[in-house]
Amino acid sequence: MTPSTSKKTGAGGSTGERRKKPIRACIEAALERYFDDLDGHKANGLFEMVMCEVEYPLLKSVMHHTRGNQSRAAEILGINRSTLRKKLEKHGLND
Repeated sequence: MTPSTSKKTGAGGSTGERRKKPIRACIEAALERYFDDLDGHKANGLFEMVMCEVEYPLLKSVMHHTRGNQSRAAEILGINRSTLRKKLEKHGLND
């Protein structure tokens, strides 16, 4: 099956439908909700917060995809293995 081929996911959607919305659009929508929810309060440390929110699921997914192979995960991510190990440690994913 190709990435654009729809296959059932069980929750009424399909993998093809989910792939139509780029990650960027999801992040933009989440940030719009975040600013709306601030309700006039100041935002602080937003960059670090967003990076952590994105980095954790990215690392978790890549490690799952590679079945824990850090060398392969680092290659997929385009970072060196020691950087990957530091990031895994930071997010408590170094099992």
